[in-house]
Amino acid sequence: MSRIGIGFVGTGFARSAQAPGFKAYREAELVAVCSGKFENAKEMAEEFTIPNACRSSEELIALDDVSLVVISAPPHEHHRVALAALEAGKHVICEKPMAINSEQAREMSGAADARPRQLSIIDHELRFNPTWRRMKELVDEGCVGEIYHVTVTIAAGFRHAAQRPWNWWAQSSAGGGLLGALGSHAIDALRWLFGEIETVVGTVATMVPGRLDPATGEMRGVETDDYCSFLLHFAPRRGRTAHGVVTLSALYPSGGRNQISIAGERGTIVLDADETLLVASGFNTQFEDFSVTDPAREVAGVPANIWARSFYHLAGATLKSLQNGESTVEGAATFRDGLRCQQVIDAVHRSSASSRWEKAD
Repeated sequence: MSRIGIGFVGTGFARSAQAPGFKAYREAELVAVCSGKFENAKEMAEEFTIPNACRSSEELIALDDVSLVVISAPPHEHHRVALAALEAGKHVICEKPMAINSEQAREMSGAADARPRQLSIIDHELRFNPTWRRMKELVDEGCVGEIYHVTVTIAAGFRHAAQRPWNWWAQSSAGGGLLGALGSHAIDALRWLFGEIETVVGTVATMVPGRLDPATGEMRGVETDDYCSFLLHFAPRRGRTAHGVVTLSALYPSGGRNQISIAGERGTIVLDADETLLVASGFNTQFEDFSVTDPAREVAGVPANIWARSFYHLAGATLKSLQNGESTVEGAATFRDGLRCQQVIDAVHRSSASSRWEKAD
């Protein structure tokens, strides 16, 4: 069958994970790339032997050979580019967070629903990581029974130093901030595992208030969060409301560890440091290791980090669906999932301002 022509809008995550992931498959043809800075597009085109370095997303979308548009530009570009790509009849993978607010996400979701023959998914690639999929299977099989509570910790240090330059990440109008960038992954994982999140209460904070603007050489105020924590209630099941707590920090000078801890009526699951899956069935029992070795570690050209490897699996599932003439990818986050995730993000922001529980709708 013919290869799937791919165009990349953005040269950040596209360059470090998405292009390597697709390039590893013979079913993919890397056709075009564009960026807010044309020099970045030319460099990525040269690195991956992409024939078309475009000056705009409009130019890229207009190319007949591009059938799948992968959007990894900053979040404030997602709405415009996704609507244009869908209108042009293209399939779309959109990076998270889906948009900068629920209103934009709702319009994008509606546009996708109106075009059921076009594939439209959100890049929550961790859904395709082998160990995360095993965790999902265990939850669905009733390994822990009804959930009591879950704790998610994302601990990083990439926003710690005040010397780190100011860029769109620090700009609210561009959709920057930790809650959208990594909180979206936590929210999607919780919904994927346990169902809808109904209410939240939390705080969103900026701990490093200023960063050096490389364009001016002067300090510039930071408008977005580098720390966030919130409590949540899931939709009731069998008369019981499960609880959750999410803590996000990009401020660790050293140390810190990502972890998901699940407590249920019949057991405990701990996903430690992203890919170590520990399970204890029953009360006061020993943990067993259920981790799954990721075959993507052996694929040439795919970077070793969890994001690139997980995207490699998402890319393969997407190509398979398109080759088969399908407009869905089993297990992938849909645009409707992206909307629900954005609604939770917006509710956390409202709660931080109101100091009250807020509904995620």
